[in-house]
Amino acid sequence: MAFASMNDDDGNEALAEINMIPLIDVMLVLLVIFIVTAPLLTHAVKVDLPKASSQPNLTRPDNVQVAIDGAGQVYWNGEVVATAVLEQRLRAAAQLSPQPELHLRAERSTAYEKVAAVMSASARAGLTRIGFVTEPVRH
Repeated sequence: MAFASMNDDDGNEALAEINMIPLIDVMLVLLVIFIVTAPLLTHAVKVDLPKASSQPNLTRPDNVQVAIDGAGQVYWNGEVVATAVLEQRLRAAAQLSPQPELHLRAERSTAYEKVAAVMSASARAGLTRIGFVTEPVRH
């Protein structure tokens, strides 16, 4: 704001500051208008809906436990299987609906080549959900 001064200036220069009070007044008026009109914007129709309780019907897919020991022996749900039988069971599992999850367990000393072979056989069979099962680290 400009104040009167004792200078000889005749006051013809422009003021370099903006008067903020009218802007604040307009903002507060708009705020009050929006607060008042906001509850009126809901266009919901009041309907008395019937009450019912039910459980959601979730079909959880089964899981298949495939384990590989340190010697490279493959187990299907605890049963020792050969490579040809494993591929046959993987194809049969891929045809199920919903498709089961494949939980792959491998010993620490298992060769990576054997784990990769089981994973590629399951991918060729059409199984898309493969998970690795590990032991948590103990501190």
